[in-house]
Amino acid sequence: MRVLVLEDDPDLGPVVAARLRGAGFAVDLARTLAEADLKLSVNSYDCVVADRSVPDGDSLTLLAEHRRTGSALPFLLLTALDTVSDRVAGFEHGADDYLVKPFAFAELVVRVRALCRREQPARLPVLRAGDLEVDLPRRRVSRAGVLLSLSAKEFSVLEVLMLRAGEVVTRTELIERCWDEAGEPMSNVVDVLIGQLRRRLGPPDPIGTVRGVGYRLGGADQNPAAGARP
Repeated sequence: MRVLVLEDDPDLGPVVAARLRGAGFAVDLARTLAEADLKLSVNSYDCVVADRSVPDGDSLTLLAEHRRTGSALPFLLLTALDTVSDRVAGFEHGADDYLVKPFAFAELVVRVRALCRREQPARLPVLRAGDLEVDLPRRRVSRAGVLLSLSAKEFSVLEVLMLRAGEVVTRTELIERCWDEAGEPMSNVVDVLIGQLRRRLGPPDPIGTVRGVGYRLGGADQNPAAGARP
């Protein structure tokens, strides 16, 4: 799940981004409305966490503009403005949630995760493919009943592959869903991560490689020319 954080505080912004990344989210950080609007126009996000007051205005204007275009992207307002009228204004402009500073990071993570899942009502809490099981709410992975230890990034990639089990997921799709602007610029970052994930999951390898395209959970390695679907 990819999140955009709009926060101009040079101390708080990076900490919020780091805490969300530690919880398994891909996070991009913007410090102005203009920067946030640009990122929203070129990237696909599952949620926006926005401070109300930033140098170039009130994030309610950004929120209202997206609602006028018909966007249902979840917005969580993160702000020190804590009066009833402030909260009402936020919800009237289309906010989905409102968290007042100071706040507990654990609560922020739970609220963001809930908003991201709201956009994916068909997602099951437990995903299964063969002897592989992913418990999304508990963020647990097991194979043949044995609990496995995965990093946050490995879990994110496996989640995407599980949700698309049987389908080819391209490297570009994995980068867009599981990495953010702070990700490593390595050209083979996906291949390296898949290699790590395969070692975690153990044999027999459940991830098939579609050469030149991407990966599929379930199915042997294939060459596109031999009938793989791009």
